[in-house]
Amino acid sequence: MASPLLFFPYFLSLLLFSPNLSSHSSSLSKIRDSVIRLPNGDSYGHPFDPTRVTQISWHPRAFLYRNFLTDAECDHLIQLAKDKLEKSMVADNESGKSIESEVRTSSGMFLNKAQDEVVARIESRISAWTFLPVENGESMQILHYENGQKYEPHWDYFHDKANQALGGHRIATVLMYLSNVQKGGETVFPESEIKESQPKANEDWSECAKKGYAVKPRKGDALLFFSLHPNATTDVLSLHGSCPVIEGEKWSATKWIHVRNFDKSDNTSDECKDENVNCPAWAAVGECKKNPVYMVGSAEGVGINYDIVLVRFELSKGVSVISNGF
Repeated sequence: MASPLLFFPYFLSLLLFSPNLSSHSSSLSKIRDSVIRLPNGDSYGHPFDPTRVTQISWHPRAFLYRNFLTDAECDHLIQLAKDKLEKSMVADNESGKSIESEVRTSSGMFLNKAQDEVVARIESRISAWTFLPVENGESMQILHYENGQKYEPHWDYFHDKANQALGGHRIATVLMYLSNVQKGGETVFPESEIKESQPKANEDWSECAKKGYAVKPRKGDALLFFSLHPNATTDVLSLHGSCPVIEGEKWSATKWIHVRNFDKSDNTSDECKDENVNCPAWAAVGECKKNPVYMVGSAEGVGINYDIVLVRFELSKGVSVISNGF
């Protein structure tokens, strides 16, 4: 995902190099009115506050947002799900179909997108935090882990083509903790490059958590991590799991976000089609050779035809005006 800092020079150039600053004032006003807006607050009195975000790892890229949800929001999500739970499934690596597996022993269910005002507000807040469009996200999944239940280490990106056909790879995951857990239930990254630097001498950590970099579940906190590198290749260091619950129970909500619109499937035709009108011009100046993964794609996934690397600000009526430096 492109850093928000990448977009700063664009606005700075308008101020420094424009012969007529006043001519841009109305344009800047329109941009401020149409880009993703950070919620100032809601009926719960809970503002979006990026100062509560801590970068915990660069390899994989992971960030922790303290008190992302209010207690009332956590309780509301649990209430929506608790009578509709079913055995959690996993995606088969070959067929892509959902199957039962002992590697995942929790129960869960999917909410509808924007199911109610609270869910819609949380989805909007996730989009504002991640800079990824709401429509790229799957429906929110609510999960419940009882004593001994777990999810063995796995990747959130797909190994099969069937699941990649709808929205492409999952680029990011936002994991929201809806309850505290007395012991166990940590989220662990076994391949994190900083796993050895996290002190775990005390007894508060489970044995599972000691096998990697771990995050304790705390009601209201949210963990954001990326399954793809900024160049759209899969990040094997994003391997992660949910440690077994030892005491208490664990409730969580997961939002998986894809590289493109999750509600719109790929064009499965063999015909190659440019999805961006600028593709011929970029190709003519050698961008296919300079940026082959972005323009053409690789074994890991398709290229610009399907907006893998684009982090777009959808300005007036969905027109993309800023995209990865082009």
